[in-house]
Amino acid sequence: MVYLPPAFTETRQQVLVAHIERHEFGLLMSHGTTGVIASHIPFLVERDGDELHLLGHLARPNPQVDDLRQGKEVLAIFSGPHAYISPNWYAAGPAVPTWNYVDVHAYGTARVIEDSNWLRSLLVRLSDRHEAGSPTPWRMEKLPEPYLRGMLKGIIGFDIAVTRLEGKYKLSQNRPAVDRPLIIAALERREDPDSHAVARRMRERESV
Repeated sequence: MVYLPPAFTETRQQVLVAHIERHEFGLLMSHGTTGVIASHIPFLVERDGDELHLLGHLARPNPQVDDLRQGKEVLAIFSGPHAYISPNWYAAGPAVPTWNYVDVHAYGTARVIEDSNWLRSLLVRLSDRHEAGSPTPWRMEKLPEPYLRGMLKGIIGFDIAVTRLEGKYKLSQNRPAVDRPLIIAALERREDPDSHAVARRMRERESV
């Protein structure tokens, strides 16, 4: 599990799921006979009543496939924006540097799926989701059928039934209230997107 000081803990299901959907290129981790394995994967979120599922696929030769077949607990990590925080931004000291960030960890057990129709549907949904903003979206249906069937044979799918979610929103909640506007202003003066994204998350927290 992740270290979760109370000040940084986010438990609202809708907030955690929204984070996963926004940062869906996650890190899938498992532990099997060869040790810890991690794979970077684009996930799809699927709700089944009160249940939450994470869908994805792996290359068939990936040794992590064997871990998933064992049905042991796996962990998917969805990292959000992060930024360095300088002690110079605080109203008073002494203080040390730190890092602000947002992460969601999803735990569950995976079911391996090799059905070609399921895999085809998953890939259509994935590509349609990420092509949606394009003026001329690419469509998987345009691929030659023999080529597509060959590609499908090279992957396996999985469905992770999520058993718990843990959210860590470390956004200077432990600092005096006078410091947080100063931190936000300093982040907004930077030019990198992550700093601006962290500043937005902090503003959202201040308004709650």
